[in-house]
Amino acid sequence: MAHTYLLEIGLEEIPAHVVTPSSQQLVKKMENFLQAERLEFEKIEAYSTPRRLAVKVLGLADKQADIEEEAKGPAKKIALDAEGNWSKAAQGFSRGQGCTPDDIFFKELKGVEYAYVKKFIPGKTAKEVLSGVKDVVMDLKFPTMMRWSTNDFEYVRPIRWLVSLLDDEVVSFSVLEREAGRTTKGHRFLGKDIKLANAQQYPVALEKEMVIADAKKRQAMIVDQIEQLAAKNDWQVVVDPELLEEVNNLVEYPTVFAGSFDKKYLTIPDAVLITSMKDHQRFFYVTDQAGNLLPNFISVRNGNKEHLDNVIAGNEKVLTARLEDAAFFYEEDQKQTIADYVERLKKVMFHDKIGTIYEKMERVNLIAHYLGEKLGLSDQELADLDRASQIYKFDLVTGMVGEFSELQGVMGEIYAKLQGENDAVARAIREEYMPTSADGELPASNVGAVLSLADKIDSIQAFFSAGMLPSGSNDPYALRRQALGIVRIALDKNWALSTPLLQAAVRDAYTKRPDLYEKIAPSENKAEIRDFIADRVQQILTGNLRHDVLEAVMANKDNAFTLTRKAADSLTKHLEDANFKEDMEALTRVTRLATKLADKDVDSVDPALFENDSEKELYNAVNTLKRDFATADIDEKFMALRSLRQPIERYFEETMVMADDEAVKFNRLRQLAEIARLTFIFGSLDALNTK
Repeated sequence: MAHTYLLEIGLEEIPAHVVTPSSQQLVKKMENFLQAERLEFEKIEAYSTPRRLAVKVLGLADKQADIEEEAKGPAKKIALDAEGNWSKAAQGFSRGQGCTPDDIFFKELKGVEYAYVKKFIPGKTAKEVLSGVKDVVMDLKFPTMMRWSTNDFEYVRPIRWLVSLLDDEVVSFSVLEREAGRTTKGHRFLGKDIKLANAQQYPVALEKEMVIADAKKRQAMIVDQIEQLAAKNDWQVVVDPELLEEVNNLVEYPTVFAGSFDKKYLTIPDAVLITSMKDHQRFFYVTDQAGNLLPNFISVRNGNKEHLDNVIAGNEKVLTARLEDAAFFYEEDQKQTIADYVERLKKVMFHDKIGTIYEKMERVNLIAHYLGEKLGLSDQELADLDRASQIYKFDLVTGMVGEFSELQGVMGEIYAKLQGENDAVARAIREEYMPTSADGELPASNVGAVLSLADKIDSIQAFFSAGMLPSGSNDPYALRRQALGIVRIALDKNWALSTPLLQAAVRDAYTKRPDLYEKIAPSENKAEIRDFIADRVQQILTGNLRHDVLEAVMANKDNAFTLTRKAADSLTKHLEDANFKEDMEALTRVTRLATKLADKDVDSVDPALFENDSEKELYNAVNTLKRDFATADIDEKFMALRSLRQPIERYFEETMVMADDEAVKFNRLRQLAEIARLTFIFGSLDALNTK
């Protein structure tokens, strides 16, 4: 007979961003628990609201499967004494298995006879197994934890009730004196306690007490009500997925309503209005069919429609206060020039171990110009980049950004346009912050992209030089995200950007203005930064490549990021080619021997020291390959290197590389080292699994 089990953890209100991942975690831990306990089930349904996390296990087996197995004991010669009686070892073994010596039999294993007993372990009932579900409850982990009362136990919020029902029977356990039972709670204000007759009643019984425990159903109700309001008023409503999930996790019974604000506030930039509504009040903004912002908003109440007018009036009042502040700052900010704001940045610290924001802008100006030239920006783009990098942080000291920090860069673009800066400069000020998340939007313009690169490498270099490196999960200055942004921008733009080029830009700035680097002179962290950025390249490539290909291409951490990706793609493309194994074996034999040449030996190969035709053949083949190698695409380079297999094989058949004559030996090693340097564009080929 299949059973249904319900576990509900009742809590004080959980932060909205914690609800969904916690619900998913509870499902996973319940799955792991049941699998570890060998208790079969069909599926697990998840339920969650701000006040509860719950799972309902359907199709649960009556009991664990019985186990019948053979337990191995001591060797026969140890199990029996000289007279053929059971030894103490045999008696102890059988007793430990819940048997008697009479149950012992012998089986041969690898030529030796051992004592065995047949062991039968009856499966526990579902109720017996589920009595251990307390461990699932207590093992949940949350991003923020708290203690309450005099307890040492930490949890996301205080536990207020527990429900544990196997069909209609309570499965008892307790957590901090909260005894699991059959009583759950309805809506905090509109519902009452519910004594569940059985697990199957959940979540239908809760709906009668104004709780929609199914998060997907609750979200669908919100979307449906928004769509009805939009259709009724001929509105368009942008339903942002993240905002929708947050709002959904703030309510137990959703009722959507619309409010409005004075049209005079529409003179404020849309970005400010949207931020005020979306980020500060969790409202959905409204536009007409042409996409123009309207003086209306949509929100969601945690309750029914009773006294909804009062709720609307209260929300309108709160939003109006926000918009009054925004209107004030918008007007006041325009009374000063960009130059005024830039001057104020001379007294604003970026970090006390690094310097001011103004000094950072001066460093970024130098770095950006260097990168812009190397990456091929036009004269006009370089001029725009120069201007943008001189002012791009000015909006940080405006009143608007002081009040609405989410608008940094956005207000910079708006104010820059108002004060006569061209579109390219203004846009770059906003794009410099991109991407704002690991998978966030990237800068579209070249000027914005280079400014973003320059700002990010300056921050990475500065914090590394100041000794503030990320460690473990600790990354307070988001340096990993900034390094990931650098790589993503380079790949998106298909620019030949590499860590050595970024570090060269920093060194160039340091040479020109050492006064800007008094606290953070770039010195001994070159390799650390190279490895740090290489980890981000690997992060992007991981998942799309075979492990050995990834290991091979990541061996060259100085490659341009685009070249690393192309090298990986080329290797992957040819893995199943005929003769791939033989070609790689020939090239990797060369690279392994080439390591015997001292790094300082950079002399050219001398044909006068050749002693056989195979040396001449390989020398000529390499020179032919090199003629077009620089201009060939990555796939052509790879095929050209593979074409060296036959001359390499003949070379090794006829040539002893480690000759007694030192001059001949090092001449041969230099020939191999030249080939190895050419292959290193693909990293370390000997990492490839060619078996």
